[in-house]
Amino acid sequence: MRKDKERENGDIVPSSKWEIAKYSSPLISRGLELEKVIEGEHKRKLFPIKKGNKYGYIDNTGKIVIKPQFDLACDFSEGLARIQVGDKWGFINKTGRVVNEIKFDLAGDISEGLACICIGDNNGYIDNTGKMVIKPQFDFASNFSEGLACVMIDDKLGYINKIGEIVINPQFDVASGFSEGLAHVYIGGKLDYTNGRSGFIDGKYAYIDNTGKIVIKPQFDFASDFSEGLACVMIDNKWGYINKIGEIVINLQFDCAYDFSEGLAAINIGGKKNDFFPTLIRRFERNGEWGYIDNTGKIVIKPQFDTVSDFSEGLACVIIDGKHGFINKAGKVIIGTKFVYAYDFSEGLACVVGDKVWGYIDKTDKYIWKTSHKHADFVLLEFLLKFESDRYK
Repeated sequence: MRKDKERENGDIVPSSKWEIAKYSSPLISRGLELEKVIEGEHKRKLFPIKKGNKYGYIDNTGKIVIKPQFDLACDFSEGLARIQVGDKWGFINKTGRVVNEIKFDLAGDISEGLACICIGDNNGYIDNTGKMVIKPQFDFASNFSEGLACVMIDDKLGYINKIGEIVINPQFDVASGFSEGLAHVYIGGKLDYTNGRSGFIDGKYAYIDNTGKIVIKPQFDFASDFSEGLACVMIDNKWGYINKIGEIVINLQFDCAYDFSEGLAAINIGGKKNDFFPTLIRRFERNGEWGYIDNTGKIVIKPQFDTVSDFSEGLACVIIDGKHGFINKAGKVIIGTKFVYAYDFSEGLACVVGDKVWGYIDKTDKYIWKTSHKHADFVLLEFLLKFESDRYK
């Protein structure tokens, strides 16, 4: 590698322009301009699209910037995106250049500078240059969050740091990533195969800190990540919220509930648990009506929707009579419920699926990119799976 270059987020970028600038004021301006271009490229949001049988990427104007060429493509995270070619996974940067090789059996998003990869039955981690930094050795591994990642050894979950050291011994049956300093873990359960489905029963969820110490004792039938200072929990099929010392601050009164996002949380009244799906996948709660509460527990958008999502960029996706649309924080429908499916807004755009057309719309309901598709059900399934995998990873 040349001395006047360094690697940053998988890209080769000039680092010695300041030395060049000593000798020429015009080059100072050019150096500053180049720095702005590099910074802008790193921050630019790209969106995956499918054209024909291949995936590529558009920018927020709808321009194709990475031509469709991959068998599957995911969102960018920290400057890199997961892509699949054949049965192997790899990573590209925002110019479409492959980082290292497309050689992994599975791969996760870059998170805190590292990505989980799988080779055969073993999971390890690479950095954003593609270099292996924690060799594949774990039965399961998750994204890093707050400096730690959850891994499985001999059917038990624990946590490692970014050099692969075990810092919380594998001892849990179920464990989450860390959020706002705490992670929820399942303690005292046993594996059950009732009705042909496996799952843990007879245990309780607790919360640990980043040393592994239990700070909120096992007592919950379900627990979620802390978000905006509160965590959604369930006891005896009623849902409410606790603070970080385990105090119930919003009474257990709802039939289902989501985490807080942008100051509001979705809650369900009148719903029944669907026995076909595990409790973890709360989106599949059946019946009842969904609305939103604030962080005092006050209902600010009355329950009236069939299904909802979290708020993102001021809007939330809702379903009325089987069709998806978007509301604002006053509960007003801003984009009519007319889509077969819709994904949350991100960087000003939302992916939507119509009966024959799918694409991206902006917040004025204008398509910035769209394409017809003869197999709309297949497209819908892909985005449903993407939505659920993103939501519960």
